[in-house]
Amino acid sequence: MIVGAGGMGREAYGVIRLLNTIAKNAPPWRMLGFVDDYPTESNVEAVQRLGVAFLGPTRWLAAQPASTHVVLGVGHPRLRRETDQTIARYGLPAATVVHPAAEIGPDCVHQQGLFVAGGARVTTNVLLGRHVHLNQNCTVGHDSVLGDYVSVNPLAAVSGYCRLGDGVLVGTTAAILPKLTVGRDATVGAGACVTRDVPPGVVVTGVPARPAAGSAADARPVVMAAHRRQDEVDHPA
Repeated sequence: MIVGAGGMGREAYGVIRLLNTIAKNAPPWRMLGFVDDYPTESNVEAVQRLGVAFLGPTRWLAAQPASTHVVLGVGHPRLRRETDQTIARYGLPAATVVHPAAEIGPDCVHQQGLFVAGGARVTTNVLLGRHVHLNQNCTVGHDSVLGDYVSVNPLAAVSGYCRLGDGVLVGTTAAILPKLTVGRDATVGAGACVTRDVPPGVVVTGVPARPAAGSAADARPVVMAAHRRQDEVDHPA
């Protein structure tokens, strides 16, 4: 079951579909459908074009057996954390989904809910928290620790010995230099180069990365009034 009918959820379905296609024996996953408490009409239509059922709100999970696994298709780390807390009442395990073209090296340990897209690379001796998302062609260097709900966006590079706190968002093509710490719920903007530690909750942008004006507000997802939900916007990352 995928929670979230937006782009991240549909990308996750693409990986699951590929894993089922290349399986030598029985497909590893039987796809039940998507659920979303605040779906947009366009996202529901996109799900249906994929030939997958849109089942309704997350309360649909209540009737599922304990063997049903859940993928959180929610792009923004804070919203992913909130969604995980919301659906925890159903007690369903989180699926780990890794694209066959991704690479995870030796002695890498992860918690439930890991999603790794195609081309992503994790080298060695890396710790990954709950519901970490590693997007297309990003890299995570040796001996790094990524907390719960971290997102590393496409083509971003996390160097060796880095520490990323819970809920950190690393924007597209950003780079974090070795042995640096990025605090809880901080955001590294797209294309930024982090050369010093980033405090919790701060948005940094630029080369070298510096705190952005009004960063506390910029780190929050945009409220989409049309359907009264916080959308999966990762601006400025």
